[in-house]
Amino acid sequence: MVPNALVDSMVGIRALNKIWMDGDLVDWDEAQIHVLSHGLHYGYAVFEGIRCHRTDRWSAVFRLPEHIERFVNSAKVYRMRLPFDADALNQGCVDLIRANGIPEAYLRPIAFSGYGEMGLDPTKSAVHVAIGMWEWPAYLGAENVERGVRATVSSWVRIDSRSLPPQAKCAANYANSALAKMEAVSGGYDEAILLNSAGMVAEGPGENIFRVKKGVVSTPPASSGILRGITRDSVIRIVRDEGIEFQRTDFTREELFTSDELFYAGTAAGITPIREVDGRPIGSGTYPITGHLRKIYEDAIHGRSPKYAAWLTPVPKASTASAEPAVKTEIRRGPVATRSRR
Repeated sequence: MVPNALVDSMVGIRALNKIWMDGDLVDWDEAQIHVLSHGLHYGYAVFEGIRCHRTDRWSAVFRLPEHIERFVNSAKVYRMRLPFDADALNQGCVDLIRANGIPEAYLRPIAFSGYGEMGLDPTKSAVHVAIGMWEWPAYLGAENVERGVRATVSSWVRIDSRSLPPQAKCAANYANSALAKMEAVSGGYDEAILLNSAGMVAEGPGENIFRVKKGVVSTPPASSGILRGITRDSVIRIVRDEGIEFQRTDFTREELFTSDELFYAGTAAGITPIREVDGRPIGSGTYPITGHLRKIYEDAIHGRSPKYAAWLTPVPKASTASAEPAVKTEIRRGPVATRSRR
């Protein structure tokens, strides 16, 4: 039986109007690369996951500058020289949302080594940047946002920083996540939990994890091999603002089982409680702290919280006359000029 969360996460992509490619807003079906693009063969690509949400002023992107900053830093870790600066990428996201006329969607900036050279050295290939977007409901299932997901501790270990840099959001890293996800789903679970090479809890395949015990909220530190999630940071700030005790600390597999509450946090998943780990019910089956934090987070992302208004980049709706832009996105170049697509 396929878990409900998997069914929701597998919803097909509906073609929209435009995709941003190397500074141009191009038609959806024209956003293509060559099959011999270097990044496709060697996983040399960095990306981001960003959401825009409907607000009373049409749409807003949640913590856009922070996502783009992490995108730029991921490229830096991989010696990838982006041909666009952060301002151009921020503007590209806003322009894309307006061009597609969709107020609530998931955005995927990606930079990759392109067509022209092969071999393990990616520096001989041009770097290209694209931003796509699609409508994506709750990643772990809409009903699971309330009732919680069933998770399993994966037999696959989270990548070690001595092998690949986990702080960089690189496509290659997600082969590790895909193996854990497939294993979980094939076992009838909704999601996985990965341990690190020291046997401590790290994170989910695409989400950070939080534990609640005796009123204290904790999450693994960056040194555990996690990605420093933007949603994770948001949760930490909300927890502190609410006066709830918080700790960054390692915890074990057994401490998962004895938690009062557990929840995932991520751009795709939002804040989703975990009701069971490897057949063991978590806590009493209620999630008072998780639910409280999720309510504050949902208010923040939908523009209902003045306290967190600075986290939002408003996107005004394009007029009907300009819904299909005939001009290219204004480009502010970084230190390297864009090379033409081949």
